[in-house]
Amino acid sequence: MNELILKPLTADAFAAYGTVFAPPADGRTYFDGALASLRPAARPSLSVATKTEAASLPLAVRQMERHEFSSQTFVPLQPSRILVLVAPHADAGGPDMSRAEAFVTDGLTGFTFGANVWHHPLTVLSAPGSFSIFMWIDGTTGDEEFVDVEPMLLKAPA
Repeated sequence: MNELILKPLTADAFAAYGTVFAPPADGRTYFDGALASLRPAARPSLSVATKTEAASLPLAVRQMERHEFSSQTFVPLQPSRILVLVAPHADAGGPDMSRAEAFVTDGLTGFTFGANVWHHPLTVLSAPGSFSIFMWIDGTTGDEEFVDVEPMLLKAPA
């Protein structure tokens, strides 16, 4: 089983997959460029999710998802560390898990997966966690896609 060590989620490390944002010290910061819809008929979707159980490390992951035509943004509503596992596309289709990267948030930082980015479903490492989630949907199968992958073991840094 392949293994990955979690690293802190930073804007530079995550740039190929999306946008990372922290609350400003004072005032407002806009991240409009992080929001993407590749379908003219899609409508904005705002939801709130709560996870009451935390995953523990090491963690074997077996599934990835993507939103082919929409970015997906997670904004923490309370401090909770989030697992962020991403992978580029494989030449044969689906996620290329041999090039996957694993991150963990600091509990206050939000992030946006770019449109068409493979990622692991929402998993918290400290619970409870509540999040507002923003994406674009049109009610078709292109809204989300889930695939099973060979198990990969995620570990905390030493």
